[in-house]
Amino acid sequence: QKKRVLRVGDVVVDLSSREVRVKGEVVPTRSKEFDLLYTLVQHAGMVLSRDQLLNLVWGYDYYGETRTVDVHIAHLRSKLAGGQVRIETVWGVGYKLVY
Repeated sequence: QKKRVLRVGDVVVDLSSREVRVKGEVVPTRSKEFDLLYTLVQHAGMVLSRDQLLNLVWGYDYYGETRTVDVHIAHLRSKLAGGQVRIETVWGVGYKLVY
């Protein structure tokens, strides 16, 4: 059973409504951006590699370019800007959500 509402810092991710709120304001996200943010929030503080993120968010059968993860991360970073939560790059490893 997945937790329906996750909170990290001033970010709320609601799985039921598929809404993201930053400092109380709804931030529109595309489907994969939402799934990626939800996954990062579930693993807050943990470093996840691109391959792990591709598997968790896009599924094992995803054969796209790993840059897809980078592009979605860039979009999420701009949407989270100004809040307490940010996505850090861990060079040579992957990404982690910190607050």
